[in-house]
Amino acid sequence: MSKHEEVQVYYGKKLKTSADLKTNACCTPHSMPDFIKNALKNINDEVAAKYYGCGLTIPTELEGLTVLDLGSGSGRDCYLAAQLVGESGHVIGVDMTEEQLEVANKHLDWHKEKFGFEKSNVTFLKGNIEKLDELDIKPGSIDLIISNCVINLATNKQKVLTDAFKLLKPGGELYFSDVYSDRRIPKSLQDDQVLWGECLSGALYWNDFIRFSKTAGFLDPRLVESRRLTVNNKDVEKKVGEIKFYSATYRLFKLYNLESACEDYGHQCSYLGGIAGENDSFKLDNHHDFEKGSWFSICGNTYEMLSKSRFAKYFEFSGDYSEHKGLFVDCGGATPFDESDRLSLSCC
Repeated sequence: MSKHEEVQVYYGKKLKTSADLKTNACCTPHSMPDFIKNALKNINDEVAAKYYGCGLTIPTELEGLTVLDLGSGSGRDCYLAAQLVGESGHVIGVDMTEEQLEVANKHLDWHKEKFGFEKSNVTFLKGNIEKLDELDIKPGSIDLIISNCVINLATNKQKVLTDAFKLLKPGGELYFSDVYSDRRIPKSLQDDQVLWGECLSGALYWNDFIRFSKTAGFLDPRLVESRRLTVNNKDVEKKVGEIKFYSATYRLFKLYNLESACEDYGHQCSYLGGIAGENDSFKLDNHHDFEKGSWFSICGNTYEMLSKSRFAKYFEFSGDYSEHKGLFVDCGGATPFDESDRLSLSCC
């Protein structure tokens, strides 16, 4: 049985609800912004019960966007995003598990009526996220790609990232959560069906992920948040030994003028406010939280991310590329994730 078939069996037949998970890797922390909490109230119970994500993959400022969800499962995140893009936007979910797609499609009309829309703004496609180039989606047509604890299940992760880059519009982004490890997973663990299905043995070593991202065209991956995962299963803990796992959310922008390091050109920015859910301050990543009304010095890459994306109208900028001042920050090689002793025990 191939890895793809194993995943389809695990998520289509073995798991009936999130309560059937054997570890806490595919679980989302309880802490979430109010706009997500409010949107969750409008999600069908069956759709919510078959959710297996590990993070929050719904960023802000989505009105009118075309959103693609990789590995959409029962459709929970698609229906969350559908409320935020509004009737002028559209959400496409891609999944290869028939049972999950059946649940997602069954509740299209239910959610349309719950949202008060005249017609559904969600479409579900059956497909493999490693073959996005074979789907009927035009390259350069997507504003935002999201994914929740699914890319780790892919055997060719480089292909997923490369195809995602091609589908995005210039200035678009891939915003997703997944499970990562502090070292490469040995082949013996990758062959364990339960560990793979539980999103552990397919986890990418974080430095390989950075390399894959840059090869795909995402030259400056930005970590938004991370948390150390416990496995919460003694048998599985014994198998994985000293390997550390993390749930992490990244945002990757499709921008062509990014550099391989944070370079200083004297750029500054001031957040004007106005983004729903982030009016007082806007969080770009775990190193950039822009308080409304204050001026911040930023590197050239951060300037590109803010000025060439959907966030541009909410910022005022100063500076240009006329003078290079050297490195903005020291880009060290340490693990980027949260290494605090407080392990994440929270689950769905």
